[in-house]
Amino acid sequence: MAAAATIDPAALTAELVRFPSVTPKDEGAIAHLARALEHIGFTCEVLEFAEPGTEKVLNLYARLGRSGRNLCFAGHTDVVPAGNLANWSVDPFAGTVKDGVLIGRGAADMKSAIACFAAAAACFVAARGHDFGGSLSLLITGDEEAAAINGTRKVLEALAKRGEKLDACIVGEPTSRKALGDMMKIGRRGSLNGTLTAFGVQGHTAYPQFADNAAHRLVRMLDALTREPIDDGSARFEPSNLQIATIDIGNPATNIIPDRAKAVFNVRFNDRWSGKTMESWVRERLDRIGGKYELTIQVSGESFLVPPGEVSDKLSQAIEGVTGRRPELSTGGGTSDARFIQRYCPVAEFGPVGETAHKVNECTSINDIEALTKIYLSFLELYFGKQ
Repeated sequence: MAAAATIDPAALTAELVRFPSVTPKDEGAIAHLARALEHIGFTCEVLEFAEPGTEKVLNLYARLGRSGRNLCFAGHTDVVPAGNLANWSVDPFAGTVKDGVLIGRGAADMKSAIACFAAAAACFVAARGHDFGGSLSLLITGDEEAAAINGTRKVLEALAKRGEKLDACIVGEPTSRKALGDMMKIGRRGSLNGTLTAFGVQGHTAYPQFADNAAHRLVRMLDALTREPIDDGSARFEPSNLQIATIDIGNPATNIIPDRAKAVFNVRFNDRWSGKTMESWVRERLDRIGGKYELTIQVSGESFLVPPGEVSDKLSQAIEGVTGRRPELSTGGGTSDARFIQRYCPVAEFGPVGETAHKVNECTSINDIEALTKIYLSFLELYFGKQ
C-alpha cells in the first residue's frame, strides 16, 4: 500500500508532456497513465474507436471499487500542435521545469490536472484503503481537441450499454482564469459552425452590368449576421456571439467579377437558443439579402447548465479550503467534453490556470500542481465523507 501514495503529480505531468500526443495521436500517453493507475489499484481498460474517414483513437477507462457511488474524473491526453518550435523557449515535449514552472504542450490543457487527480486518488486510497464505500474512475480520451467523434461520447455509450453508471464527474479542464481557484464551469454555451457560399455571375470588372458579384452579396450577408448583437445574454450565460473565421474567394485576377464567394463562421450561443433555432436565426437574416446561396451547418454541442448542487458545492468548498478563493460559477469560454457527460450525471469543470493553454510556452506552476492535488483530495474526502 505504501507505493500507492508515491505518485508525484509534477513528475507525472512532466512524463505525460513528454509524449507528443498531438490529436488524435496517442504516442504512449494512455498506456503510461494506465501503468501509474494500476500501481494504486485501478483496473484499466483501453477502448479503441474509429469511424470511416477518421483515425483510430485510444481511450482509457480506469476504475477502483465496484460498489457505492462512482465518482469519475474526465480529461484528455491529446494536445494541439506546438506550432513554430523556434518561438518556444524550450522543447515543447521535454517537460522542462524552470524557475518553479513546468513548461510544455499540455502542461495546462490538461495533463497536469490528470496527474493531480491520479496523485490525489493515490493519497486517498492510501489513507482509506480500497474498501472506502465507493468507487473512483477516470475517463481519459485522446480525442477532445479536434473531432471529438471517437472519444468521450463513445466511451460513455459503451459504459451505459453494459450498465455501468457514473454518479458524478469532475472534468479537469483549465478553468481557472488568473489564479488557481478563481473559476469553475457549471455549463457551456453551444457551438454552431456555418459554411456560407454566395453565388453570382462571373464577368469583367469593367462591365458590372453584365455580371452579378458574389463577393458583394457575401459582404451584405455577413453584415446582416454581425451588424447587431444576437441577444443580451441570460441569467447564467453571457451574450451569444458570432465570429467570422475566414472569407475565401480564390480569384487570381483583378479584372474578374467572382461568381462565388465563401465564408466560415462560428456562433457560441447561450441557453436562449438551440442549434435548430440558431440555424433558423441565421437563415432568416440571409434570406433578407436574397439571391442564391448555400449554407451548411454543423452543431458540435448544445448549450447546457448543471444547476449548482452537491458536486459544485463540495468542489467550491475544497477550493476555498486550499486557496482561500470562492470560485465564480461560470458558463463562458469554449466547449468541452462536459457537454457529453452532463447527459449522464452531474458534472463540474475545474482545473489549472488556462491563460497559456494552446499558446507558445504553455505552462503550469509547480505550486499550482501541488495545490490542485490538495483540492482534488479534499473534494474526495468531502464527497465520500471523512473517516
